[in-house]
Amino acid sequence: MLTLSCKEYKMKKTINILLVSAFLLSVSAAVFAGETEATGVKQAKVLAAPTDYGTGLAWDGVNLWLADRKDGVLLKVNPADGSVVSKLTAPGYKPSGLAWDGFQLWVSDLETLKIYRLDPKTNVVTRTIDSPVSRPFALAWDGKYLWVLDAIGDKSTISNIDTYDGTTIKSFPAPGPSGTGMTFDGKYLWVSDRVRNEIHMVSPEYGNVINVIQSPGAYTYGLAWDGKYLWNTDYQTDKLYALDVYGSGDHFVFDGKAEKVVFSTVVNNRGEGIVKTFDMYLAVPQDTLAQKLLGEIEWSPKPADYLTDKWGQKVAHFRFENLAPGSTTEVEMTVKLKTYGLRYLMFPERIKGDIPKEILDKYLADDVKFDIKNPYIQDLVKKIIGSETNYYWKVRKLYDYIIANMFYEMTGGWNTAPTVLKRGSGSCSEYSFSMIALCRAAGIPARYVGTLVIRGDDSSWDDVYHRWNQVYFPGYGWVDVDCNRGDKPLPAEQGLGFGGIGNSFLLTTTGGGGSEYLSFNYNYDYKYTAEGRVNVRVDQVAEWEPIEEAK
Repeated sequence: MLTLSCKEYKMKKTINILLVSAFLLSVSAAVFAGETEATGVKQAKVLAAPTDYGTGLAWDGVNLWLADRKDGVLLKVNPADGSVVSKLTAPGYKPSGLAWDGFQLWVSDLETLKIYRLDPKTNVVTRTIDSPVSRPFALAWDGKYLWVLDAIGDKSTISNIDTYDGTTIKSFPAPGPSGTGMTFDGKYLWVSDRVRNEIHMVSPEYGNVINVIQSPGAYTYGLAWDGKYLWNTDYQTDKLYALDVYGSGDHFVFDGKAEKVVFSTVVNNRGEGIVKTFDMYLAVPQDTLAQKLLGEIEWSPKPADYLTDKWGQKVAHFRFENLAPGSTTEVEMTVKLKTYGLRYLMFPERIKGDIPKEILDKYLADDVKFDIKNPYIQDLVKKIIGSETNYYWKVRKLYDYIIANMFYEMTGGWNTAPTVLKRGSGSCSEYSFSMIALCRAAGIPARYVGTLVIRGDDSSWDDVYHRWNQVYFPGYGWVDVDCNRGDKPLPAEQGLGFGGIGNSFLLTTTGGGGSEYLSFNYNYDYKYTAEGRVNVRVDQVAEWEPIEEAK
């Protein structure tokens, strides 16, 4: 097991990549590209840390306390300028976690594997507990009990313990495999993960990751809550950051990149007869929070006209006539855009207010894929939600149910929600139809979006596409919820699927159900009439290419 004691840590700025790769387990490859370079929250203050070896962090009501791993001391730090007010000898040799219980400091040590209560006035240890976990990286105090973060890779846990003898009261999985810091803000736990470079807001009741923000530095460690700001110390930048997590707005975008997408549709008449009429309908992308079109969409050939379906989706309509046997017809849509990662900062207690009547009327309607009046759907929703009254937790419980009871499988069709939920597997479309059915049966407006996807490299092609949900939250509006994306083992990955997307998409389609032009499809549909035997084949592919954004 990796220890944190070598003198070479002073050179950590040049060898950090090696240290990261050596630490326990690597981060899951399922994290979408582009979600690791912007904090998304305001930095109220940035101070130089008084040590290059800072680990645990705590707030005593006036000052910060910072553990120094190398020298084995605890530094009392002035939050105004980062200066050292005083210092204490740590009760162990490798202090990591710190917490303040209103009177004294709690210190976890990675060498002795004990948790100490230390009186800062006398530097006397007043209680010693054998750590109930194998690697007590971080501590937090909730006003009555201690929370302990055990960082042991994919088996990492967060435990609530009795401070008398270390008895575990409750425990749940940690957000990620490489936790380093933790604090409690009076409602939620905040947990840092140094390999994922993320800070997670965690429900102490359920263990769910509610919010994910990027850490301000590349080696995030201790966390402390001062009543207004979330403080974070970073082991690589050697700085202290005060983050205004509650005052940074309800969403943020990050990691924008410019791309060109050429979406080609090729129609072949492989039969002996004539295709008398062929009507093609292509969804027309629009500006959203997560994408900005860089100029007009280019069409080849030009559409016959533009239509709008009952969900408000704009559609380009093409009409071709008398397609001869063996003929090929092609339509290209070229879009230049800036695509962004998008995350919402969701605080369950803030989700209040009325939902507009037009939203309720449109997005609570039933449809063939949803079958929300089916007794199975009705009974399942009651079972999942139970007595829950908070709007956020109603939606989150439906989301959690789907990711806990389904696995991804392309079975070759888009079955109805009751069939999919009973079977326990489905495609991204079937995940989406199922989430809509459960939400609408619970009185929660939900819809789906269809997209073209960057598949790994920025120069790539996509011929399978992706679909996910948007759920309406009072005070927030339409929020992205992707059950398929969130169907991962780590709580951090599950949190990423609820309230955000990566920068790998061109959103083309927004729909609440069947469309008169697009049916239930992602991006297009078509209709034709024929004379004689015809065999119409339609192939599509989206080609992605990075471009330089015009100055």
